[in-house]
Amino acid sequence: MSEITLRPVTDSDAEKLFKLVGDCFSEHEGVFLERDGYDADLKAYATYMADAGGQAFVVDGDDEVLALVSYLQDEGGRSVLKRIYLSNKLRGSGAGLILLRHVENLARAGGATEMELWTDTRFKRAHSFYEREGYVRQSQTRHLGDISDTTEYCYVKGF
Repeated sequence: MSEITLRPVTDSDAEKLFKLVGDCFSEHEGVFLERDGYDADLKAYATYMADAGGQAFVVDGDDEVLALVSYLQDEGGRSVLKRIYLSNKLRGSGAGLILLRHVENLARAGGATEMELWTDTRFKRAHSFYEREGYVRQSQTRHLGDISDTTEYCYVKGF
């Protein structure tokens, strides 16, 4: 694959982020984007992440965002992978691993000893990816109460 260039997300990326995440959700039956609900953080994602103590990065394509990755740095040693989405144009190219390693490295440099993530139980391809990269599914789940009736698995990876 050609080189992946990440840049910090900006609040002006909002519509492109909604398109990317919405396109990813549409690949799964019963998963819906909530612009004014659960996914409202995307309206000003750079501000949201900065206020939460995290960072977010995107990969640009031709007038679109092809990928998004973000994480929160936790002072207790556990960072949280918040969002990682790739356009189907990038899947299978190794871009997902580049994005994941980027935030893992930042988290580690910030003192994290592990990374936690939550993923929809319907995102089976993502589960395989995380498990291949050393994440271990935990016993707990959480239900979001959103319009998609989402239940999520928790995964954790120690560094």
